[in-house]
Order: sequence, then C-alpha cells, then structure tokens
Amino acid sequence: MSLYLFLFMQSMYQYLLRKDLLREVDNMLDDNYYKMLNEFYEGVYVVDNKRKILFWNKGSERITGYTKEEVTNSFCFNNILNHVDQNGKHLCHDGCPLQETIMTGKVIENRVFLHHKNGHRVPVMVKSMPIYDESKNIIAAIEIFSDTDFQKDAFDESQRLKKLVLLDELTNLPNRRYIEQYLKSKYNEVISFKSQYGLLFFDIDHFKHVNDNYGHQIGDEILKMLGNTLRKNTRSSDFVGRYGGEEFIAVLGVTDESELVYLAEKLRNLVRTSAYSLDNNKALKVTVSIGGTMIDDKLTISENIEKADKNMYIAKENGRDRVKI
Repeated sequence: MSLYLFLFMQSMYQYLLRKDLLREVDNMLDDNYYKMLNEFYEGVYVVDNKRKILFWNKGSERITGYTKEEVTNSFCFNNILNHVDQNGKHLCHDGCPLQETIMTGKVIENRVFLHHKNGHRVPVMVKSMPIYDESKNIIAAIEIFSDTDFQKDAFDESQRLKKLVLLDELTNLPNRRYIEQYLKSKYNEVISFKSQYGLLFFDIDHFKHVNDNYGHQIGDEILKMLGNTLRKNTRSSDFVGRYGGEEFIAVLGVTDESELVYLAEKLRNLVRTSAYSLDNNKALKVTVSIGGTMIDDKLTISENIEKADKNMYIAKENGRDRVKI
C-alpha cells in the first residue's frame, strides 16, 4: 500500500466526517470525492469504533462477492468475511486487524484469507488504519484489501507482455522496437546534454552457410552465443540488442571515436574466439563484421543507423571479421 494512498484515505475520511457522509453515504453518490474512493480497484471499507460497516466500495464487492446493500450497517465481526490466517484460525473475534487498529492506533498489515460469498477462500493482503477526530480520539478505521492472486497474475501477465513486446524471444535481448526506443532516449541526451554515445552494428559473417550446413537449430544456438558474448562483455551502462536476423546493435557510452574503435575491436576478438560445441566434439566458430559511428545529432536516428550499417558492409567488403568506424 503506497503512502500516497494512505494519506489520501486519511484526508478522504476527514472529508466524509465534515460532509456527514457516514450517516448519509447512500445519498451522496454524485460527490466526486466519494466516487474516487468508490472506484478504487482495491477493496476499501470503513467501520466505526464499534466495527459497524459504514462504507463498502466496488472493489470490496468485486473481491468478496457481497454487495454494499448486503454489508453496510452490519458489523464486521458478524463473520461476513470470516477472516482466517494460514493456520485456519478465525480472526473476527481474536486477532482482527481492524479491532487491533481501533484499540491501539497501530497501522496493521497482514495476509489473511477471507470468505467469499460463494464459499471459497480468497487470499488478500489487508491494511487497517485508524481515523482520528480533531481531539485525536480514534473514532473509526479503514481497511484496504487487495486480491493477492490477482496481483500475482497481473504482475506475471505484465512481465510476460513486456517480454513479448520488448525482448527477442530467442536471445532474450532487447528487440528492434526496444532498440529504437532506447536509441531515441540516447539521441535526445546527445541533443540536450551533449552526451556522447557510439553505435555499433554487428552482422555474423557467412551466417547463411551456418544454417545451410548445420541447420537452423544450430544457427539459433550461434545467435544465442553471440548475444551472450556481447551482453556479458559490455558494461552495465551499455546496451545490446538483436536488431533482426543475424544483426545486432550496441549503444555504448564513450568519450570519442578512438574509444569506440577499441571497444568494437575487443568485442570482435571475443566473438572470433568463442566456439559452439557440436555433437561430434567439433567446435563451430563464427566471426562478425562491425560497422560503427558516433551518434550525430545533425543526423536523424535512422540516418545514424544507416551510417553504421553502411560501415558494416564496408567491413565485409574489406574481408569480413573487421571493424569500420
């Protein structure tokens, strides 16, 4: 639970008191402040210091299955939600977070399992917070609870989609879309702060020969080997991605062109000395041709990539396994 949400809930409740919404909450649905609270995706409910439920938002309805009409004006210890801990201990009469908050003023956070209207148990994270009047007396409490299964599923799905959208499935490196986004940010740094970055364009020499003679599965292993070589031998501040096919791009923070040449030569030599072990105990080696350029703010991003690409083709024309900056 964020500090922002906690502070918002505190100010919200004071607002409810001033507007007398705790007595007439159903008549104030058009109030924008009230609507904000009601629309939280998390479950939010308010109890007075006797634990009578005064407010029940849509998130609470979604997670528990109980509507506000079924819950409002009842007491939370009536075993509506019937919280239990992981050992099956019932918490409504012994260990209730809201009760402890009301008695001690402490903010309580815990993982519990509530009773859904349909009978099953739902794992939730609950956070209960005291509400004070102007004389610093605890007059109520708010509990916020979130469906931990939903959070996990949402996080996993978010990570899956991020990986799908931004990472190359084979090498697990940034894909072309990610590369272009990253280049845009660095290009803006060059314009705004006069930062200096070098751009390297890699292409595996005779990669068609690898696929034709060893098969695409071995070709994929070579791509992964190259990706790992580049990623593990650049600095954490550097960026390496797969641009497409057998082409890779690196964006390196450098002071000048000579440093870019030095780093490109280092990577070229590391690639040429890497080897993939075949089943017949033989080793398959590849080389790369590398074209590069310092990122120039007088050119567009596409023109910078084209310049590095053209230099890569010059390196191939000069015999492959070469660097041309």
